[in-house]
Amino acid sequence: MSKFLVAALYKFVRLEDHAALRGPLLDYCEAHGVKGTLLLAAEGINGTIAGPQAGVHAVLAHLRADPRMADLSHKESWAGEMPFYRMKVKLKREIVTMGVPDIQPQSMAGTYVGPADWNRLVDDPQVVVVDVRNDYEVSIGSFAGAVNPHTSSFSEFPDWVRTQSQPGGVLSGKSRVAMFCTGGIRCEKSTAYLRTQGFDEVYHLEGGILKYLENVAAEDSRWQGECFVFDERVSVVHGLERGSYGLCRACRQPVSEQDKLSEFYVEGVSCPHCHGRHDDARKQRFAERQRQVDLARGRGRRHVGVRLAPAADATAAGATVADMPEAEPS
Repeated sequence: MSKFLVAALYKFVRLEDHAALRGPLLDYCEAHGVKGTLLLAAEGINGTIAGPQAGVHAVLAHLRADPRMADLSHKESWAGEMPFYRMKVKLKREIVTMGVPDIQPQSMAGTYVGPADWNRLVDDPQVVVVDVRNDYEVSIGSFAGAVNPHTSSFSEFPDWVRTQSQPGGVLSGKSRVAMFCTGGIRCEKSTAYLRTQGFDEVYHLEGGILKYLENVAAEDSRWQGECFVFDERVSVVHGLERGSYGLCRACRQPVSEQDKLSEFYVEGVSCPHCHGRHDDARKQRFAERQRQVDLARGRGRRHVGVRLAPAADATAAGATVADMPEAEPS
């Protein structure tokens, strides 16, 4: 039975005092048994948290007690096991990193399209449908017919738009563009950016893929495959049930059951995506890390390392054994 509530949230709002919010927010989450990652920046808040239902709702109420976040929205799902190992509240320049200054999602984002109306929009042959997620996310699932920009990070997206707006590009001469991402936050910025580039009819899936999978029945769906998520579930399917993918701890790419049958798959050390990319010294470190994980698993515990100070380097300290990819969780 699922017993941990998972809440994905974000809001673009001016938080000039975001650094001062970090400590009290971290303490409040930990006091209520809530784990996950929250990103704070001057432009707002973004993240995913999980824990007992009462604890998660307490944290959401705590955030909404700030008048600037009174209308903060979130998406809920359930997990049978705690999908995070610790609670982290990080200070960032952007809550989703595009690297383009002066983008104003609060006022410039495209038109929201709810899950119930999304099929009709993407079925229109005059609409270019763009998946704004990273390539490793797209590789395990996307909407039928969607364009994959093949980006490795969201900061590459503006260059892709500029290139594809040139004659012969998929955006050249197109007036109607629909975009989607995991939870909606990347679409807020990507549609705002497109509008600054002269695109007038820009749409995005309200609530992202997660809201679509939650609300649209599988038999009516245009979704194909699974949806990558930034927690220990790794992927979800319709109804937000846990998917079939695992995670390679060496390269942090999703791995299928077929990948695990490969001669290049060694749990915690390598997979078909990253075999040959790491030197022997690094592989030895990965193997030792996996040995510690296996020992903890044998004792019925999780090997999670220790909570680090905000400025510490988690990789250098070796404390973040099972962290998910350092990317936008929504």
